[in-house]
Amino acid sequence: MEQFKKLKVGVVCYPTYGGSGVIATELGSYLASQGHEMHFITSSQPVKLNVFSKNVFFHEVSFKNYPLFKYDPYEIALTSKIVETAKTEKLDLIHVHYALPHASAAYFAKKILEADGIDLPIITTLHGTDITLVGKDPSFEPVITFSINGSDVVTAVSEDLKIDTFKHFKVAKEVKVVPNFVCIDKYRDRVENCNKIQFAPSGEKILMHISNFRKVKRIQDLVRAFHIVRKEMLCKLILIGDGPEKLAVEKLVNELGIASSVVFTGSVKDTESALCMADVFMLSSETESFGLVALEAMAASVPVLSTNKGGLPEVNIHGQTGLLNDVGDFQQMAKNALIILQDDEVHAGYQKRAFEHATSFDIGKVAPMYLNLYRSVI
Repeated sequence: MEQFKKLKVGVVCYPTYGGSGVIATELGSYLASQGHEMHFITSSQPVKLNVFSKNVFFHEVSFKNYPLFKYDPYEIALTSKIVETAKTEKLDLIHVHYALPHASAAYFAKKILEADGIDLPIITTLHGTDITLVGKDPSFEPVITFSINGSDVVTAVSEDLKIDTFKHFKVAKEVKVVPNFVCIDKYRDRVENCNKIQFAPSGEKILMHISNFRKVKRIQDLVRAFHIVRKEMLCKLILIGDGPEKLAVEKLVNELGIASSVVFTGSVKDTESALCMADVFMLSSETESFGLVALEAMAASVPVLSTNKGGLPEVNIHGQTGLLNDVGDFQQMAKNALIILQDDEVHAGYQKRAFEHATSFDIGKVAPMYLNLYRSVI
């Protein structure tokens, strides 16, 4: 019966509203609902974490900024908090999301605990920019390589990210692919109670994009694609999010004379309620390690127009759930948008297949993969 015992798991993640933080929070919350104790160790309460849920615990990493230090010693404080929580809560393992600085702090904590005769297995999940962006920095690379190799189990959210990990780091560990996931039921409820008429009172088709408005998202490309689509049919573009490129995108919208058809909403936490309004979702990124927002769109029965780089082809199946486009080719994206939107029967087929594909990524199917890994290390 040992294999069925309830586990005590430490979860280290970023508390902000980003892909890795959301995945970590929703995975932990789901496993808590299954009876496992999930202990979140972060600098602040994760935005999507309900601390009043059964079996969910929050341990805040706090520290003082002494005059001696030019920068806050967060990694040291995190290490100490992992050690403290592992001892007081008798954790079975620690699951860290995002390599830096979580994996290195966990490894340091593991070694401290070993001195007290405590074994704390580490599972590290690589999410994307910790490998493709931050990890490539020469000042971080040795630490990330060492931390990955020091983990008991390493996972990546896509085959493409796994390939990138071996390409850029001297990794001696096996990297297991465990994909990102969605909670299908949340999207099903929103689709049935959608308020699309608020943004499309005249029956306009709605094209949508959600991101953190960074340069890698290439939002100007999808704006130019929408400009072409708008000449062929009645439609609106809803841009959700905020970030460094927002002003440049707003400027382009004004230059193209399409401001009346483009809605900037700012950041939205409840993206499920937004996605249900979309007729097509657009993702023009230079690269995505997985493309979680594309999967979320499919869960809301929304066909996806995306680029063909990174892990996106693993999520958005060309000709089935949506259509793939070359990076920067906004004319191709516009053409493909019209293919999906101009024929109601074609559009309905894409909607159906998008949802069906998303169900294979439901949390009820992916969470057991992590649970099996947890039990394998203890």
